Amino acid sequence: MRTPRSLLAVTVVAGALAVAAASPASADGTVLTTGGAGGTAVAVGDILNASLASGTAATLYSSATGTSGVSCASSTFTAAVTDNPAAPGTDTESLTGHTFDSSSCTSNVTGVLGVTGITVDNLPYTTTVASDGAIDVAPAAGSTIQTTVKLRTLLGTITCVYQAPGLTGAASNTDNSITFTGQRFSKTSGSSLCFANGYFTAKYAPVTDSAGTDGPAVFVN
Repeated sequence: MRTPRSLLAVTVVAGALAVAAASPASADGTVLTTGGAGGTAVAVGDILNASLASGTAATLYSSATGTSGVSCASSTFTAAVTDNPAAPGTDTESLTGHTFDSSSCTSNVTGVLGVTGITVDNLPYTTTVASDGAIDVAPAAGSTIQTTVKLRTLLGTITCVYQAPGLTGAASNTDNSITFTGQRFSKTSGSSLCFANGYFTAKYAPVTDSAGTDGPAVFVN
């Protein structure tokens, strides 16, 4: 994976994120359901999972509008539901895992030959999903969202560390997805080959409830 930055963290990123919706569906059920909007309540303790939406990539670019950086075709997140109140309301999750497969990553950064490792640090993160589809990912008090990336370069292996105070995203019931767009990370350590800033974009779908018999899709209400 040629990915200098904090892709993960997303977190990623992340996620966080264990949901999938954008429009309120029912005032009678819970915020998260399976079987459709307003369907069966997702139980507290259930594990939500998602990989990148088919045909998409997770990217970390050096600018909000540029295309220079890292692109990964494989990434997943895992989150445990800690509160699923009545809708309308705000669900809470614990983002316990956010990974990127380095073998699926490419980079067009001059001097970068490959990625030897990417670690999302300081997990778990707290993720909230509101009935309107708004997603927020936050680190523990006194901590930060952080990703450590080890890159193989012409000068040897370098370590790039990126941090963000939090992430925001959006959920949609159309395809049971969660999307992060242009989320900014700042480099806190690393060589000049590490971007000063990294902008993370990724779409995960479908978000599923692993407690279900066949991993049913999760809806937001």
